[in-house]
Amino acid sequence: MIKYFTRRIIYGILVMLGVIVLVFLLFQGFADPSRLIMGQRADAATQENIRRELYLDQPKWKQFVLFMNDLSPIAVHSDAEIAKKQLKGIFIGGDRNLAIKLPYLRRSYQTRKNVGEVLMEALPGTLLLAVAAMCIAVALGIPLGVLAAVKKDTWLDTSAIFTSVLGISAPSFFMGIVIAYLFGFVWSQYTGLHMTGSWRDMDEVTGKPFWSLQNLWLPAITLGIRPLAIITQLTRSAMLDVLNQDYIRTAYAKGLSKRVVIWKHALRNALNPVITAITGWFAELLAGAFFVEYIFGWKGIGKVTVDALEKLDFPVVMGSVLITSFFFILVNILADVLYAVVDPRVRLE
Repeated sequence: MIKYFTRRIIYGILVMLGVIVLVFLLFQGFADPSRLIMGQRADAATQENIRRELYLDQPKWKQFVLFMNDLSPIAVHSDAEIAKKQLKGIFIGGDRNLAIKLPYLRRSYQTRKNVGEVLMEALPGTLLLAVAAMCIAVALGIPLGVLAAVKKDTWLDTSAIFTSVLGISAPSFFMGIVIAYLFGFVWSQYTGLHMTGSWRDMDEVTGKPFWSLQNLWLPAITLGIRPLAIITQLTRSAMLDVLNQDYIRTAYAKGLSKRVVIWKHALRNALNPVITAITGWFAELLAGAFFVEYIFGWKGIGKVTVDALEKLDFPVVMGSVLITSFFFILVNILADVLYAVVDPRVRLE
């Protein structure tokens, strides 16, 4: 198992390096970001100062080395760089320090805030939304899939297949607009929900922030529709395969109740493809939340990134891509652990 996870971690690091190279080439390798900050009419002296601050006066290969040095958790930084960039970590040495630190994602072109701090403020909102959406998908999708398999070729089975196909086919941004309009505007007096709102609201009287999970329902349902449909279909398909196995017939022959056979024996052995879908979709939900967050005004990485794209604030976009990629890789590694826990037949080698 140790060898397996070592290989997976090395593979994850290589994938992350590929993402870093691609992000650098797209956003800094072919253009001059200083012109985006100051515009076309910036005076030469000001633009040159900005180029120097962002290392744009250096050759491309050196820009990339400095970019990697900022991102790497183990790097070398001078005292001046540590103070200027406000790096956080452990620093060993004199003027040139060996640093064990948090990755530095540069500063926003527009607000001059540390990109890492901006994204960390928004990350809880995105994680909360993704977890809520996946909980809804799992809580409804697995029972619906089991019910459709047990009631095969009945109206329940047909209805489950039809609605899941609709759920897969409907784009999230379209469903978001429809759900926001119907439940947050037309029927808001009955639902008590709003078209827009984030996970932290401001009290109009005291001016203090407070948690507002009421605003979570509509974006979470919107984001969970597609994984719900896929989990339903995968559970149904896997259950149909398992229910035809010899050990299921043996369990019935031993006198076990139908409920025990289906929910304890059959479902457990049918969960592997479902877990694959759950873990894969959870990572994709972090990226798929972008437009859903924007539609509902939900403060998360998605909304922050879309706002940054509108303002051509590339460091925020670059940081968002890197953080999302890191979570995607991490979730896929954790998925392998779940395989072994759920199904003892799986061995990690």
